[in-house]
Order: sequence, then C-alpha cells, then structure tokens
Amino acid sequence: MTIQQCYVRQDALTDPGAFAGAYDDLPETIAGLREVVSGLIVHVALAQLYDIPPDVPMIRQTQPVADRLQATLASFAGSLTATRPPRNRTFGTCRDYALLLCSMLRHRSIPARVRCGFATYIAGDIYHDHWICEYWSPGEQRWRQADAQLDALQIEQQQITFDCTDLPRDAFLTAAQAWRLARSNAVAAGAFGHAGTTGLWFLHVNVYRDLLSLTNRQMSDWDGWRDATPDNKVLKIDALAELDRIADMVTAFENGAEQIVALDQAASHRLTPPWHS
Repeated sequence: MTIQQCYVRQDALTDPGAFAGAYDDLPETIAGLREVVSGLIVHVALAQLYDIPPDVPMIRQTQPVADRLQATLASFAGSLTATRPPRNRTFGTCRDYALLLCSMLRHRSIPARVRCGFATYIAGDIYHDHWICEYWSPGEQRWRQADAQLDALQIEQQQITFDCTDLPRDAFLTAAQAWRLARSNAVAAGAFGHAGTTGLWFLHVNVYRDLLSLTNRQMSDWDGWRDATPDNKVLKIDALAELDRIADMVTAFENGAEQIVALDQAASHRLTPPWHS
C-alpha cells in the first residue's frame, strides 16, 4: 500500500456515514469543494465578524463529519451548495473545516489528510496555531495544502491574494517544520502559538497533534492543552531530544520516505499527554 492509498479511505472522523448522499451534487473542482466548506461553518472565534451574538451557544469541540452533516442539514435543509446565512451554519474551529474538506476529497477517491501546524496569514504578530487539509496532486506528484476556513469575507478582511487550494510554501508550516525552525533558532520559539500561549511547549503540543493526525487520529487528549499545569510545561532534555527525533521522522515522511508504520507506532505511544497521565 502506498502512502497515497493510506489517505484515500475514510476514517472514524471523516466518514460521512448515512449522509454521504449530501455529497452527490457537490462541485467537480477542488476549489469548488473548498468554497462550499467555507460556507458551512462559522469559526467560534470569528462569530462576531458574522454578527453572531455572544450569547448564542457555540460548540467548539471538533465533531465527526457525520455529526456535522446531520447538524448542517437540520439547521438548513437542502443542498450543501446552497448559500447559508451565518446563523444557519454550524459552529466549529479550523480543524472542522479541514476534516470536512478531507472527507469530501476522500469520497472522490482523492488522497487527503488533515495537518496541524501554524499559519502566517491569520495573526500578524505570530505564527498562529492552525489546521488545514492536504491533498495529493498526481500530475505534480506532490501534496497541495488547502485552507477551507477562508470564505469571501475572511479573504477580503485578511487581504488574501494566494490560491486557497494551493497555499504558498511559507504560508503554512507543519508542526514539525515549525519545531525544526525554532530549535535551530531560525525563528524565535515565541513566535509560534495560540493567542497568549507561545513557545517551545506549545510547539511540542502541535508536533504530537500533527503526528497523531498523520495517522488519522485527528482528535486526541493533546487537544486539552489548556488544562496543563505550569509543571507540565517544562520540557526536559530527554523530551526535547524525542521531539527532535519525531520532527525528523515526520519531515522524512513528508519528503517521501515510506514510514507510515513507524509513524503509527510512534503515535500509538504518544496518545496521552503528561497532564493526563
């Protein structure tokens, strides 16, 4: 089995289940699919941008695609291609957009996977914690990166000029790429993070989350990083060395090394973060 074949099959989170029929009339192009996804979800952190009152209940936790589709159709019946007012969309985070696009692509037998890392185009002062979807381009023999969160409003406000289905090389860094930059002092570790949580500790959280996502474990206990105590945020020498090794392994995998089994073994031993042990 090739690496591409590993990412054609749906997994527990991307499987549309009983709602697969909702994909029947979706656009033929990847750009079209991306645009549809961008109009189905409102990011909880951007709700005010869409005039959503703060007292409206918003689910932040990532949902399986089948549950998302069920909620989407319950909120606004009809084709997924229909224009939905913001109040008739579901709520989520960047990972939900990535999962939904990944699901649609796999449904078309296009190899796709969800990646965790850092975007340079979301917050001007830091490399911001972000999730996107990668898909295989057979003609170019490479993985393209797509951001399904960026709808027309966000593209205008953030002055996005690049192709959202083929992110520029430095627009999004996988967690392993970011870790290696920080460890080599090419970029300050404090430049990476989520709001006020920055530095090597948060980088290490995303290295593990991306490792798990590469093995189709897009949700994990590592998502509870906000529960970590100050003692849990001290990275010792052996932890740094292990993260260097994992970042190197992921980088080799991204460069074409057939290491999916090794990645899966490494991921299976890192399911639980220190603050949950």
